Amino acid sequence: METDYQNKILIGAKELFFKYGVKRVTMDDIARHIGMSKKTVYHNFNNKEDLIRTLFTHNLEQNKQQFESISNKSNNSIQEIIMLMEHLAEMFSKINPHIFYDLQKYHLEIWKLFKEFKENFLFQKIVMNLEKGIEEGLYRPNINKVILAKMRIEQTEMALNPMLFLPEEYKIGEIQVALLDHFLHGIATLKGHKLINKYRQINEDE
Repeated sequence: METDYQNKILIGAKELFFKYGVKRVTMDDIARHIGMSKKTVYHNFNNKEDLIRTLFTHNLEQNKQQFESISNKSNNSIQEIIMLMEHLAEMFSKINPHIFYDLQKYHLEIWKLFKEFKENFLFQKIVMNLEKGIEEGLYRPNINKVILAKMRIEQTEMALNPMLFLPEEYKIGEIQVALLDHFLHGIATLKGHKLINKYRQINEDE
């Protein structure tokens, strides 16, 4: 359980990291941003690595809870994946894509936490969604669930590559939506396509 000081530091660090990336932000920057002495920051976190690890561990757990909530609220597999698409777009729209490059290059242990989240939790969520969609008649029955789940995960990571999609030209949220939209249309049955169009029309009308 974090103290009020720790929560304030984590919130301030998240704001700066998501805006500028991890490498460019120093502990001094965080202290100034939240109006706290650097000594107090170091009293609550041993170093920048400790702060980053705590922040991203919490962030991944929050995303797990949000994904589970979406699964529980959805009426079918297509609504679930569309809601996930909207959540991902909203989440990534607030993140500087360089943050993933920084973690992969300078904070490998923390990057591994993100990889584990994708390759374990997210992989299982996708497989479960595919199985559910096949049972509902919304996804084609002959799809290879494991291959498609792995491909979807790679697409998620590909969208975060600033060398492939220049941040000046592409928004991560838009990339994630485009890739997932393409993925969904590729696996849907005729019944599934009609439902996709129905949900899309509802969103457009709103």
